[in-house]
Amino acid sequence: MTGASSYNIKISAKITTDLSSLIKASKYSSFFIICDSNTLKYCLSELVMSCKPLKEAEVIELEPGEDSKELNVIANIWQTLTEFGADKSTLIVNLGGGVVSDAGGFAASTYKRGVDFVNVPTSLLAMADASVGGKNGINFSGLKNHIGTILQPKAVFINTGFLNTLPHRHVTNGFAEILKMALICDKKFFSKLSSVVITADFNDKSIIEQSVKLKAAVVKKDPAEKKFRKILNFGHTVGHALESLYLTKTNPLLHGEAIAVGMAIETYLSFLLKRITKKEMVQIINTITLNFDLPIIDENDLPVFYLYLKQDKKHRGGALMFALLKGMGKCDPEVPVTITQLEKAISYYNSDISNAAPIQ
Repeated sequence: MTGASSYNIKISAKITTDLSSLIKASKYSSFFIICDSNTLKYCLSELVMSCKPLKEAEVIELEPGEDSKELNVIANIWQTLTEFGADKSTLIVNLGGGVVSDAGGFAASTYKRGVDFVNVPTSLLAMADASVGGKNGINFSGLKNHIGTILQPKAVFINTGFLNTLPHRHVTNGFAEILKMALICDKKFFSKLSSVVITADFNDKSIIEQSVKLKAAVVKKDPAEKKFRKILNFGHTVGHALESLYLTKTNPLLHGEAIAVGMAIETYLSFLLKRITKKEMVQIINTITLNFDLPIIDENDLPVFYLYLKQDKKHRGGALMFALLKGMGKCDPEVPVTITQLEKAISYYNSDISNAAPIQ
Protein backbone atom coordinates (compact mmCIF):
# COMPACT_ATOMS: atom_id res chain seq x y z
CA MET A 1 0.00 0.00 0.00
CA THR A 2 1.31 3.43 -0.88
CA GLY A 3 1.03 5.37 2.32
CA ALA A 4 0.99 8.90 3.60
CA SER A 5 3.24 11.20 1.63
CA SER A 6 5.85 8.99 -0.08
CA TYR A 7 6.41 5.99 2.18
CA ASN A 8 4.99 2.48 2.19
CA ILE A 9 2.57 0.96 4.66
CA LYS A 10 2.80 -2.82 4.70
CA ILE A 11 0.04 -4.93 6.26
CA SER A 12 1.19 -8.53 6.34
CA ALA A 13 1.98 -11.48 8.58
CA LYS A 14 5.49 -11.32 7.12
CA ILE A 15 6.46 -7.77 7.98
CA THR A 16 9.98 -8.80 8.92
CA THR A 17 10.63 -9.81 5.31
CA ASP A 18 9.60 -6.34 4.18
CA LEU A 19 11.66 -4.71 6.94
CA SER A 20 14.72 -6.78 6.03
CA SER A 21 14.34 -5.68 2.40
CA LEU A 22 14.21 -2.02 3.43
CA ILE A 23 17.34 -2.42 5.56
CA LYS A 24 19.25 -4.24 2.81
CA ALA A 25 18.40 -1.49 0.35
CA SER A 26 19.85 1.15 2.69
CA LYS A 27 23.24 1.66 4.30
CA TYR A 28 22.45 2.14 7.95
CA SER A 29 25.36 2.38 10.33
CA SER A 30 23.47 1.15 13.41
CA PHE A 31 20.06 0.12 14.66
CA PHE A 32 18.08 1.00 17.77
CA ILE A 33 14.75 -0.53 18.80
CA ILE A 34 12.49 1.53 21.05
CA CYS A 35 9.85 -0.54 22.85
CA ASP A 36 8.08 -0.70 26.19
CA SER A 37 8.25 -3.48 28.76
CA ASN A 38 5.19 -5.19 27.26
CA THR A 39 6.42 -5.26 23.67
CA LEU A 40 9.86 -6.25 24.90
CA LYS A 41 8.26 -9.29 26.53
CA TYR A 42 5.72 -10.27 23.88
CA CYS A 43 6.92 -8.90 20.52
CA LEU A 44 10.66 -8.16 20.48
CA SER A 45 11.95 -11.71 20.07
CA GLU A 46 9.68 -12.37 17.09
CA LEU A 47 10.93 -9.21 15.40
CA VAL A 48 14.63 -9.74 16.09
CA MET A 49 14.77 -13.47 15.40
CA SER A 50 13.19 -13.07 11.97
CA CYS A 51 15.01 -9.88 10.94
CA LYS A 52 18.71 -10.70 11.16
CA PRO A 53 20.08 -7.12 10.85
CA LEU A 54 18.26 -6.22 14.07
CA LYS A 55 20.03 -8.88 16.14
CA GLU A 56 22.79 -6.33 16.78
CA ALA A 57 20.36 -3.51 17.60
CA GLU A 58 20.52 -1.67 20.89
CA VAL A 59 17.18 -1.84 22.73
CA ILE A 60 15.76 1.19 24.53
CA GLU A 61 12.98 0.18 26.91
CA LEU A 62 10.25 2.57 28.05
CA GLU A 63 7.61 2.12 30.70
CA PRO A 64 4.09 1.58 29.32
CA GLY A 65 1.72 4.54 29.51
CA GLU A 66 1.56 8.29 28.99
CA ASP A 67 4.35 8.99 31.50
CA SER A 68 6.80 7.87 28.81
CA LYS A 69 5.74 10.85 26.67
CA GLU A 70 7.48 13.30 28.99
CA LEU A 71 10.53 15.37 28.11
CA ASN A 72 12.78 13.64 30.66
CA VAL A 73 12.11 10.28 28.98
CA ILE A 74 12.95 11.72 25.57
CA ALA A 75 16.16 13.17 27.04
CA ASN A 76 17.09 9.68 28.24
CA ILE A 77 16.54 8.34 24.72
CA TRP A 78 18.75 11.08 23.29
CA GLN A 79 21.38 10.29 25.92
CA THR A 80 21.38 6.58 25.05
CA LEU A 81 21.60 7.32 21.33
CA THR A 82 24.54 9.62 22.00
CA GLU A 83 26.38 7.19 24.29
CA PHE A 84 26.07 4.35 21.78
CA GLY A 85 27.23 6.48 18.86
CA ALA A 86 24.03 6.89 16.87
CA ASP A 87 24.66 9.09 13.84
CA LYS A 88 22.76 10.47 10.85
CA SER A 89 22.84 7.00 9.26
CA THR A 90 21.15 5.29 12.20
CA LEU A 91 17.76 3.62 11.87
CA ILE A 92 15.34 3.66 14.81
CA VAL A 93 12.62 1.00 14.94
CA ASN A 94 9.60 1.91 17.08
CA LEU A 95 8.04 -1.34 18.27
CA GLY A 96 4.91 -0.69 20.29
CA GLY A 97 1.64 1.15 20.64
CA GLY A 98 0.74 4.80 20.36
CA VAL A 99 3.05 5.95 23.15
CA VAL A 100 6.09 4.26 21.59
CA SER A 101 5.17 5.60 18.12
CA ASP A 102 4.81 9.13 19.48
CA ALA A 103 7.83 9.16 21.78
CA GLY A 104 10.10 7.20 19.43
CA GLY A 105 9.11 9.29 16.44
CA PHE A 106 9.69 12.51 18.38
CA ALA A 107 13.10 11.36 19.59
CA ALA A 108 14.11 10.28 16.08
CA SER A 109 12.85 13.46 14.42
CA THR A 110 14.82 15.70 16.79
CA TYR A 111 18.05 13.74 17.32
CA LYS A 112 20.76 15.33 15.12
CA ARG A 113 17.90 17.22 13.41
CA GLY A 114 16.30 13.97 12.35
CA VAL A 115 17.29 10.35 11.70
CA ASP A 116 15.35 7.66 9.85
CA PHE A 117 12.77 5.65 11.73
CA VAL A 118 10.17 3.01 10.97
CA ASN A 119 7.08 2.13 12.95
CA VAL A 120 6.09 -1.43 13.82
CA PRO A 121 2.77 -0.90 15.63
CA THR A 122 1.64 -3.58 18.06
CA SER A 123 -1.70 -2.11 19.25
CA LEU A 124 -4.88 -1.42 17.30
CA LEU A 125 -4.60 2.26 18.21
CA ALA A 126 -1.11 2.47 16.72
CA MET A 127 -2.01 0.41 13.65
CA ALA A 128 -5.06 2.49 12.83
CA ASP A 129 -3.75 5.90 13.84
CA ALA A 130 -0.57 6.73 15.77
CA SER A 131 1.95 4.99 13.51
CA VAL A 132 0.62 6.60 10.29
CA GLY A 133 0.90 10.25 9.34
CA GLY A 134 4.20 11.47 10.74
CA LYS A 135 2.86 13.29 13.80
CA ASN A 136 5.26 12.77 16.68
CA GLY A 137 4.31 14.32 19.99
CA ILE A 138 5.01 14.41 23.69
CA ASN A 139 3.06 15.75 26.63
CA PHE A 140 4.19 18.92 28.36
CA SER A 141 2.98 20.75 31.46
CA GLY A 142 0.09 18.30 31.75
CA LEU A 143 -1.08 18.97 28.19
CA LYS A 144 -1.57 16.11 25.74
CA ASN A 145 0.76 16.20 22.69
CA HIS A 146 1.61 19.84 23.42
CA ILE A 147 5.10 19.60 21.88
CA GLY A 148 5.74 17.76 18.63
CA THR A 149 7.06 17.46 15.12
CA ILE A 150 5.78 16.30 11.75
CA LEU A 151 8.27 13.92 10.16
CA GLN A 152 7.17 10.87 8.21
CA PRO A 153 8.61 7.42 8.99
CA LYS A 154 10.49 5.61 6.25
CA ALA A 155 7.81 2.92 6.40
CA VAL A 156 5.12 1.38 8.59
CA PHE A 157 4.96 -2.39 9.02
CA ILE A 158 1.68 -3.72 10.40
CA ASN A 159 1.34 -7.32 11.58
CA THR A 160 -2.18 -7.81 12.94
CA GLY A 161 -0.98 -10.92 14.78
CA PHE A 162 0.45 -8.62 17.44
CA LEU A 163 -3.13 -7.81 18.47
CA ASN A 164 -3.26 -11.22 20.14
CA THR A 165 -0.96 -9.85 22.86
CA LEU A 166 -3.46 -7.15 23.93
CA PRO A 167 -6.11 -7.17 26.66
CA HIS A 168 -9.67 -6.50 25.50
CA ARG A 169 -9.75 -2.90 26.79
CA HIS A 170 -6.75 -1.95 24.66
CA VAL A 171 -8.23 -3.51 21.53
CA THR A 172 -11.45 -1.54 22.01
CA ASN A 173 -9.32 1.55 22.68
CA GLY A 174 -7.98 1.50 19.12
CA PHE A 175 -11.42 1.02 17.58
CA ALA A 176 -12.32 4.63 18.44
CA GLU A 177 -9.87 5.95 15.84
CA ILE A 178 -11.26 3.56 13.23
CA LEU A 179 -14.79 4.84 13.92
CA LYS A 180 -13.48 8.39 13.58
CA MET A 181 -11.97 7.72 10.17
CA ALA A 182 -15.24 6.28 8.92
CA LEU A 183 -17.30 9.15 10.32
CA ILE A 184 -15.19 11.84 8.67
CA CYS A 185 -14.39 10.12 5.36
CA ASP A 186 -16.54 7.13 4.42
CA LYS A 187 -20.27 6.75 5.09
CA LYS A 188 -20.38 3.17 3.79
CA PHE A 189 -17.47 2.17 5.98
CA PHE A 190 -19.23 3.63 9.01
CA SER A 191 -22.36 1.66 8.14
CA LYS A 192 -20.24 -1.50 8.13
CA LEU A 193 -18.75 -0.63 11.53
CA SER A 194 -22.05 0.34 13.16
CA SER A 195 -22.84 -3.25 14.15
CA VAL A 196 -19.29 -4.39 14.98
CA VAL A 197 -18.79 -5.49 18.58
CA ILE A 198 -15.11 -5.59 19.50
CA THR A 199 -14.01 -8.78 21.22
CA ALA A 200 -10.62 -9.64 22.71
CA ASP A 201 -9.72 -11.69 19.61
CA PHE A 202 -10.54 -8.93 17.10
CA ASN A 203 -8.18 -9.25 14.13
CA ASP A 204 -10.03 -7.97 11.06
CA LYS A 205 -7.35 -7.05 8.55
CA SER A 206 -9.85 -5.55 6.10
CA ILE A 207 -11.17 -3.06 8.66
CA ILE A 208 -7.68 -2.03 9.69
CA GLU A 209 -6.54 -1.70 6.09
CA GLN A 210 -9.53 0.46 5.13
CA SER A 211 -8.95 2.76 8.10
CA VAL A 212 -5.24 3.11 7.28
CA LYS A 213 -6.02 3.85 3.61
CA LEU A 214 -8.41 6.59 4.59
CA LYS A 215 -5.95 8.22 6.97
CA ALA A 216 -3.06 7.93 4.51
CA ALA A 217 -5.15 9.66 1.84
CA VAL A 218 -5.93 12.57 4.18
CA VAL A 219 -2.28 12.94 5.20
CA LYS A 220 -1.08 12.76 1.60
CA LYS A 221 -3.41 15.63 0.66
CA ASP A 222 -2.16 17.84 3.52
CA PRO A 223 1.00 16.38 5.11
CA ALA A 224 1.91 19.55 7.04
CA GLU A 225 -1.62 20.02 8.44
CA LYS A 226 -2.22 23.42 6.83
CA LYS A 227 -5.98 22.92 6.95
CA PHE A 228 -7.64 19.81 5.43
CA ARG A 229 -5.76 17.32 7.62
CA LYS A 230 -7.37 18.93 10.67
CA ILE A 231 -10.48 16.84 9.97
CA LEU A 232 -8.52 14.08 11.74
CA ASN A 233 -9.10 16.05 14.95
CA PHE A 234 -12.80 15.18 15.07
CA GLY A 235 -13.45 14.07 18.65
CA HIS A 236 -10.00 15.23 19.73
CA THR A 237 -10.66 18.80 20.84
CA VAL A 238 -12.84 17.55 23.68
CA GLY A 239 -11.04 14.20 23.84
CA HIS A 240 -7.54 15.56 24.43
CA ALA A 241 -8.80 17.94 27.13
CA LEU A 242 -10.50 15.03 28.89
CA GLU A 243 -7.45 12.83 28.52
CA SER A 244 -5.28 15.52 30.10
CA LEU A 245 -7.80 16.02 32.89
CA TYR A 246 -8.08 12.32 33.68
CA LEU A 247 -4.32 11.77 33.78
CA THR A 248 -4.64 13.04 37.35
CA LYS A 249 -7.28 10.44 38.26
CA THR A 250 -6.63 7.04 39.82
CA ASN A 251 -8.12 5.35 36.74
CA PRO A 252 -7.26 7.58 33.76
CA LEU A 253 -8.97 7.22 30.41
CA LEU A 254 -7.10 5.57 27.57
CA HIS A 255 -6.73 7.71 24.46
CA GLY A 256 -9.46 5.97 22.49
CA GLU A 257 -11.84 6.09 25.44
CA ALA A 258 -11.37 9.86 25.71
CA ILE A 259 -11.84 10.23 21.96
CA ALA A 260 -15.08 8.20 22.16
CA VAL A 261 -16.41 10.75 24.67
CA GLY A 262 -15.10 13.55 22.47
CA MET A 263 -16.84 12.14 19.40
CA ALA A 264 -20.13 11.83 21.30
CA ILE A 265 -20.01 15.46 22.44
CA GLU A 266 -18.79 16.78 19.10
CA THR A 267 -21.48 14.76 17.31
CA TYR A 268 -24.06 16.62 19.38
CA LEU A 269 -22.31 19.90 18.52
CA SER A 270 -22.59 18.95 14.83
CA PHE A 271 -26.34 18.40 15.35
CA LEU A 272 -26.73 21.61 17.35
CA LEU A 273 -25.17 23.57 14.51
CA LYS A 274 -27.49 21.83 12.00
CA ARG A 275 -24.66 19.99 10.30
CA ILE A 276 -26.19 16.53 10.78
CA THR A 277 -29.75 15.31 11.31
CA LYS A 278 -31.12 13.99 14.57
CA LYS A 279 -31.38 10.55 12.97
CA GLU A 280 -27.69 10.66 12.08
CA MET A 281 -26.78 11.82 15.58
CA VAL A 282 -28.69 8.97 17.19
CA GLN A 283 -27.09 6.42 14.85
CA ILE A 284 -23.59 7.71 15.67
CA ILE A 285 -24.18 7.79 19.43
CA ASN A 286 -25.64 4.28 19.37
CA THR A 287 -22.59 3.01 17.49
CA ILE A 288 -20.19 4.60 19.98
CA THR A 289 -22.03 3.26 23.03
CA LEU A 290 -22.08 -0.23 21.52
CA ASN A 291 -18.38 -0.59 22.45
CA PHE A 292 -17.63 2.23 24.89
CA ASP A 293 -18.75 3.12 28.39
CA LEU A 294 -19.05 6.90 28.35
CA PRO A 295 -18.45 8.41 31.81
CA ILE A 296 -20.33 11.38 33.15
CA ILE A 297 -18.11 14.46 33.30
CA ASP A 298 -18.17 15.64 36.91
CA GLU A 299 -19.26 19.27 37.16
CA ASN A 300 -16.46 19.88 39.67
CA ASP A 301 -13.94 18.96 36.94
CA LEU A 302 -15.33 21.35 34.34
CA PRO A 303 -13.23 24.44 35.26
CA VAL A 304 -10.00 22.44 34.82
CA PHE A 305 -11.40 20.77 31.69
CA TYR A 306 -12.01 24.18 30.09
CA LEU A 307 -8.47 25.28 30.93
CA TYR A 308 -7.09 22.25 29.09
CA LEU A 309 -9.49 22.72 26.19
CA LYS A 310 -8.44 26.33 25.63
CA GLN A 311 -4.86 25.11 25.11
CA ASP A 312 -5.92 23.15 22.02
CA LYS A 313 -3.60 23.86 19.09
CA LYS A 314 -6.45 24.50 16.63
CA HIS A 315 -7.90 27.51 18.44
CA ARG A 316 -7.19 30.95 16.98
CA GLY A 317 -7.32 34.30 18.72
CA GLY A 318 -9.41 32.99 21.59
CA ALA A 319 -12.02 31.41 19.28
CA LEU A 320 -12.77 27.71 19.79
CA MET A 321 -12.26 25.84 16.52
CA PHE A 322 -13.58 22.30 16.08
CA ALA A 323 -13.46 19.70 13.33
CA LEU A 324 -17.16 18.86 13.00
CA LEU A 325 -19.21 16.50 10.86
CA LYS A 326 -21.03 17.74 7.78
CA GLY A 327 -23.40 14.89 7.18
CA MET A 328 -22.30 11.29 7.61
CA GLY A 329 -18.83 10.58 6.21
CA LYS A 330 -17.82 14.21 5.76
CA CYS A 331 -16.13 16.76 8.02
CA ASP A 332 -15.10 20.40 7.97
CA PRO A 333 -11.70 21.08 9.58
CA GLU A 334 -12.35 24.46 11.22
CA VAL A 335 -15.78 25.29 12.63
CA PRO A 336 -16.11 28.05 15.25
CA VAL A 337 -17.97 27.03 18.41
CA THR A 338 -19.01 29.35 21.25
CA ILE A 339 -18.44 28.43 24.87
CA THR A 340 -22.23 28.54 25.35
CA GLN A 341 -22.72 25.95 22.60
CA LEU A 342 -20.03 23.74 24.10
CA GLU A 343 -21.56 24.00 27.57
CA LYS A 344 -24.93 22.98 26.12
CA ALA A 345 -23.31 19.98 24.40
CA ILE A 346 -21.62 18.82 27.61
CA SER A 347 -24.87 19.21 29.55
CA TYR A 348 -26.73 17.14 26.95
CA TYR A 349 -23.97 14.54 26.99
CA ASN A 350 -24.16 14.18 30.79
CA SER A 351 -27.98 13.94 30.85
CA ASP A 352 -28.79 12.02 27.66
CA ILE A 353 -25.70 10.22 26.31
CA SER A 354 -23.33 9.14 29.08
CA ASN A 355 -23.82 5.57 30.28
CA ALA A 356 -21.23 5.18 33.03
CA ALA A 357 -20.31 6.61 36.41
CA PRO A 358 -17.85 9.53 36.68
CA ILE A 359 -14.14 8.70 36.60
CA GLN A 360 -12.63 8.89 40.08
